[in-house]
Amino acid sequence: MKKIYYKALVSSFVLLSAMTSCKPKSSVDNSPDPLATHIDTTTKAGDDFFQYANGLWFKQHPIPASEQSNGIFQLIQDTINAQIRKICESSAAIQHVEQGSNKQKIGDFFYSGMDSISLNKKGISDLKNEFAAIDQRKDMKGLLRLAAYIHSVSASPLFSFYIAQDDRNSTKYQVYISQGGLSLPDRNFYFDTDPRAKTIREKFVVHVDKMFQIMGYDAAKSKQAAAKLMEMETALAKAARKREDTRDPIANYHKITFTALKALTPNLDWTVFMNTAGLTKVDSVVVGQPEFLTALNGYLTKYSLNDWKNYLKFQLLNGLAAYMDDKTFMEDFSFYTATLTGVKEPKPRWKRVVEQTDGSLGELIGQVYVAEYLPKGTKEKLVEIGNAIKTVFAERIKTLDWMSAPTKEKALTKLNAIIMKVGYPDKWKDLSNMQVSRNSYVRNVINANKWGFNYMIQKYGKPVDRLEWGMQPQTYNAYYNPSNNEIVIPGCNIIVPGYESRMADDAILYSIIGGSTIGHEITHGFDDQGCKYNELGNLSNWWTSEDSIRFNRKTKMIVKQFDDYVAVDKLHINGSLTQGENIADLGGAVMGYEAFKKTKQYKENELIAGLNPKQRYFLGFAQGWMINMRPEAMANQVKSNEHSPAKWRVLGPLSNIPEFYAAFGVKQGDAMWRPDSLRVKIW
Repeated sequence: MKKIYYKALVSSFVLLSAMTSCKPKSSVDNSPDPLATHIDTTTKAGDDFFQYANGLWFKQHPIPASEQSNGIFQLIQDTINAQIRKICESSAAIQHVEQGSNKQKIGDFFYSGMDSISLNKKGISDLKNEFAAIDQRKDMKGLLRLAAYIHSVSASPLFSFYIAQDDRNSTKYQVYISQGGLSLPDRNFYFDTDPRAKTIREKFVVHVDKMFQIMGYDAAKSKQAAAKLMEMETALAKAARKREDTRDPIANYHKITFTALKALTPNLDWTVFMNTAGLTKVDSVVVGQPEFLTALNGYLTKYSLNDWKNYLKFQLLNGLAAYMDDKTFMEDFSFYTATLTGVKEPKPRWKRVVEQTDGSLGELIGQVYVAEYLPKGTKEKLVEIGNAIKTVFAERIKTLDWMSAPTKEKALTKLNAIIMKVGYPDKWKDLSNMQVSRNSYVRNVINANKWGFNYMIQKYGKPVDRLEWGMQPQTYNAYYNPSNNEIVIPGCNIIVPGYESRMADDAILYSIIGGSTIGHEITHGFDDQGCKYNELGNLSNWWTSEDSIRFNRKTKMIVKQFDDYVAVDKLHINGSLTQGENIADLGGAVMGYEAFKKTKQYKENELIAGLNPKQRYFLGFAQGWMINMRPEAMANQVKSNEHSPAKWRVLGPLSNIPEFYAAFGVKQGDAMWRPDSLRVKIW
């Protein structure tokens, strides 16, 4: 979908206790201090601060067999899963529940996923009508109707399609069509020559073969279909741009009329697709990569109708396999989780179902979560820290030595216009027409996916709703939306792990909430992509040419810095792909620290657990990314994700900050030391 800039890789949650029962940390508090107890003294701070700050915790908490990583996100997820489980189980246990109520939907959705006996009896029979419909199609026009349906319920075959604000006019919703249609995480997986990539391709073909056998194909037919599907997806991948080349919003914006779209791809009946999707009056579309659609147009006739039928069947089942019988689930798990991320065994069923119930009915669960679990005063504290970050960001802009006065004025205008949505929405989405029952888990997922798709489609032609939220309050994540020039911080970001009986001190609050969350998201408005949008959320060049040159010179420095990092095996981080997140991490760390300097704790320089405020700030920043990953998961992330692995989200930004050097005595010869000429300073 259209790029929204997120704080973290995955949604996750934090250990919590009611803020109203917490007391500020003081020197007489005898509770163990999480920052001090996580330190690995066998590692020198200036060599590997990530390991120094978190290493003892890693040694004491190995990665569970059912997880791809362990650390702050996993601790948090487990805690909130337990809370949501209570919501789900209590809802499912109600004897006479009102049909259509929130608790009926939550309870029935959860029950259908936990009913493994029914799931295993059914196998994949709940999809028999969809498979039959694909088999009955006689031409490509008929398959396009099915492709539109699959977009609404399962996957994104052929291409990516969505409705979002127009990058050139943020007051209107626009149809976007971009490259897509792949089953592996990124185009790189189809072409990279390293041993890991080759093994993944081999295992992918075996997996597809087994999925076709689950659909009822005999051994010869399934093997042939799997080989052909790999050939087709490799062709799609070859036509696609590299992920880093999709980062430039201007280079990936091509607005054309609907008539021109049909002329560009005469083999693809867009009227059929749009009408089936629910759009009848499309006058224009934004095409991300026209050359991809041109290639796809040729592939539609190069490959047979039967080949495309097999492709759509796999796309349908592939997107829904996790919600079916154990055999189908385990085949899906064996490739997409075990092979790609190195996880040894599945999560317990209750945890999987809880996470999916939250994913599908998050708006309903969020209302209960706010009422029963979110600490009081959350919005107020987030606004306080957010305003402090905006204040220091403005101060930093005014004193930049590389930016001219006219550009500074426009930067400040954009900064002042940033909207902060914190805590939870004032208005919840209406899920009253979503159908949920105890009859079929996969049908419940399909209905939820369909509801979300229709919700998106119905935006077209209507005024933009700038009050809408894209996350729930129980989601430990955050985002910046360039089209709205807004940051969105769900309420659970207020909580800090390890402080169950007291409020964390400001050093930690300003590093995790101020730095890696609010400061990070605000900086996204000024990273290599966000800087191309003005205060109204429209693509617009508000820079002087000289300032653009100086800014690009600085961003190239951070690209080079991260290109040099080796994440796993001989696999380097892609500095071009990750530069936006790396810029935001650096900006967030700096802004959080500058805001923290204004607090009473910093000014009084009080020691807590033998650590001064400066040390606590940087240790807190490292704790915010306390994640130990399996090598398979890390390799997958480096190849397919805009975020650097957690370790380098700590080492990268901190190695550019002089105050960090001073706090921990980092000197030339230490692994993290960088000469002044190579230290990146942007915002």
